[in-house]
Amino acid sequence: MDSVEVDAYLRRLGVEHPAWPTVDVLRELHLRHLQTVPFENLSIHLGEEIVLAEKRLLDKVVGARRGGFCYELNGAFGALLTALGFDVTLLAARVHGTEGRLGIPFDHMALEVRTVDGGTWLADVGFGAHSHYPLAFEARGEQMDPAGVFRIVEAGPDAAGVRGGHDAAEAADLDVVLDGRPEYRLERRPRALGDFAAGAWWHSTSPGSHFTQSLVCSRVTEEGGRITLSGRTFKVTAADGTRKKEELGTDEEVLTVYRERFGIELDRVPTVRDAGCLRIAP
Repeated sequence: MDSVEVDAYLRRLGVEHPAWPTVDVLRELHLRHLQTVPFENLSIHLGEEIVLAEKRLLDKVVGARRGGFCYELNGAFGALLTALGFDVTLLAARVHGTEGRLGIPFDHMALEVRTVDGGTWLADVGFGAHSHYPLAFEARGEQMDPAGVFRIVEAGPDAAGVRGGHDAAEAADLDVVLDGRPEYRLERRPRALGDFAAGAWWHSTSPGSHFTQSLVCSRVTEEGGRITLSGRTFKVTAADGTRKKEELGTDEEVLTVYRERFGIELDRVPTVRDAGCLRIAP
């Protein structure tokens, strides 16, 4: 990223250019990203290509003022953090599903971030409803966050077998746990953006992926709650957990919510597409 791209990204987030890559700066950037850049899978159902290349991610998130899913959001955020002087490592994860099952390899992308004032942090702006602030990567106790109580714990001796086997010298996988429920299992091996292409392809094309089965657009509100548009259902969740739901009747109502509540300008309402018609660029 050059300085023009960095400045444009920071304007998108509504923050000033930081002087140093400190933990306080990371916390502010993390929260502002969740508040301004929606978690959304609209490209899958609009027939748009998803390209895991830095320039294409910046064109979408900054230039087009869109959101994306994990590979796009954390990919773009990681590029911004790197340009600002943070030490960033891309990490792969597998999401915990029902009955203890783990998702596919490269199911999810998260970021390991080091700051100049010490400490290593787990940053993740691409998991939907997750922590508002980065989590202390090496801490193993409870970590309080507006989204709940998080813990990062070693996954146990069976982790290597579950993920297909690792060298014994490698650091153990970690489980990220929210309110006692495992969210995803994180590998500690550094990855490159291109490593996630197969996972992004699967999630964008497979009938077994929840991203191909439904529409979602969601962000954290300035008050600490969350708003979500799922198809034509608009949900508002307050910081105290109370919820309101509204069914939108017309296409114009849907497009207005995308524009006014998420900052996304669309010329047509996205609809769930047949998985056989979906595509992702290599």
